[in-house]
Amino acid sequence: MAPVLEKQLPGAADNNNEDEEGQNLWTEILSEVSTTSSSKLPSGKNILLFGEDGSGKTALMAKLQGTDHNKRGRGLEYLYLNVHDEDIDDLTRCGVWILDGDLYHKGLLKFAVSPQSLPNCLAVFVADMSRPWTIMESLQKWASVLRDHVDKLKIPPEDIREMEQNMVKAFQEYTEPEDAAQSSPQRRAPTGGEDEAVVLPLGESTLTHNLGIPVLIVCTKCDAVGVLEKEHDFRDEHFDFIQSNVRRFCLQYGAGLIYTSVKEEKNLDLLYKYIVHKMYDFKFTSPALVVEKDAVFIPCGWDNEKKIAILHENLTTVRPDDPFEDFITMPPVRKLVHDKEINAEDEQVFLMKQQSLLSKQPATPTRGATESPGRTTSGSPRPAGRAGQPNMSSGSPMAAVKKPDPNMKAGAANEGVLANFFNSLLSKKTGSPGSPGSPGSPGSGAVGAGVQGSAKKTGQKPGLTDVQAELDRMTRKQDSMVSANNVPPPTGNEA
Repeated sequence: MAPVLEKQLPGAADNNNEDEEGQNLWTEILSEVSTTSSSKLPSGKNILLFGEDGSGKTALMAKLQGTDHNKRGRGLEYLYLNVHDEDIDDLTRCGVWILDGDLYHKGLLKFAVSPQSLPNCLAVFVADMSRPWTIMESLQKWASVLRDHVDKLKIPPEDIREMEQNMVKAFQEYTEPEDAAQSSPQRRAPTGGEDEAVVLPLGESTLTHNLGIPVLIVCTKCDAVGVLEKEHDFRDEHFDFIQSNVRRFCLQYGAGLIYTSVKEEKNLDLLYKYIVHKMYDFKFTSPALVVEKDAVFIPCGWDNEKKIAILHENLTTVRPDDPFEDFITMPPVRKLVHDKEINAEDEQVFLMKQQSLLSKQPATPTRGATESPGRTTSGSPRPAGRAGQPNMSSGSPMAAVKKPDPNMKAGAANEGVLANFFNSLLSKKTGSPGSPGSPGSPGSGAVGAGVQGSAKKTGQKPGLTDVQAELDRMTRKQDSMVSANNVPPPTGNEA
């Protein structure tokens, strides 16, 4: 047995050497993994999105996600953003929790924010620029909702204090980025000498409402600036006043500000880079943008009260401290002409109603029955009735005139009628009402006016003149013709 054991010793030694080499190899691999694991992208990061209904929260995050998600959820939505680090070829997901615009659902925040996940959260408050009169009220409302939820979390006071100090430190240590722009997001390398950096004190209104987590204000639908100028008479002064109020709000929470437009794809890439910079410490090289009124970008730590005061120089009709809702007012709502739909009534029903109304109305007399025979009040001397027949009313001088004999010729009869008519006109009594010559009586229009007109011209009073004598002669001639009964005149010229 001993020789056999001696022969196996050299082989056993070789196996031991191989095992040691294998263990050394695995040890090196494990050590490399342990050293590089700290440089990998952290997991468990979340974005908390707040805003009113219709402000574009879901559309904004869907655009950053690279999808066309036009559906709006209810209650509490969940999305995620893919974050890729090209340096280490690592990929992770950043969760996005979108709270409904109804305050009834604010209790659902307990599923998105816990005491353990709060330090890894970024709060984003969305403001709708197409409705600027709601911006400040919306920001204050959702900031108070998040504050109330954080206060209810059972977080140790020392942890809260540490989170608040980190926010103050990040705000004070902000430096202007370098001019060199990076083509893709890259994580920032750790640098030394942080103690040598100059730390400026905070202003009086800076970080007065410290939530302990990064905050970002996103103004959506900034393409509506042109519509506000054309339809609602907004001027540069209005937009400067809005920006001033929003930036002062950002100072209170230590928040960044960015104007975006999904429709025009404005500042969307900048928003994504800034989000991954704040959450994963990627290198960020974009400076602040304050020139264009619809593409503003102000990173956290850049702004202060003196820079905001530059906007106040352009305010002429309003003061910086005036109430926001007094200057940025909601325009009047235009009501439609037809608010309610009008349904047409059935034709037969309408006709039946009209028939019943007509049957209830009393019968109206005809025109002939209502008109009186003596209705004519014109100045024509001819009385109403048939042609050639005088109106033989009682009390009239014409009543005493005898009718001509029917056997008389037409010329003699007409001449007699004319003689009687003119005789009755001239035999009126002065001042007797209702007489043929009085004003308003028939026959006083033409002949009376003619006689009075001639009297006015000569300056004499109307009386029995040569006209009366001629009428008497015609009357006597008529009587002589009547006496010769049925005896026609020898010739027509004598008549």
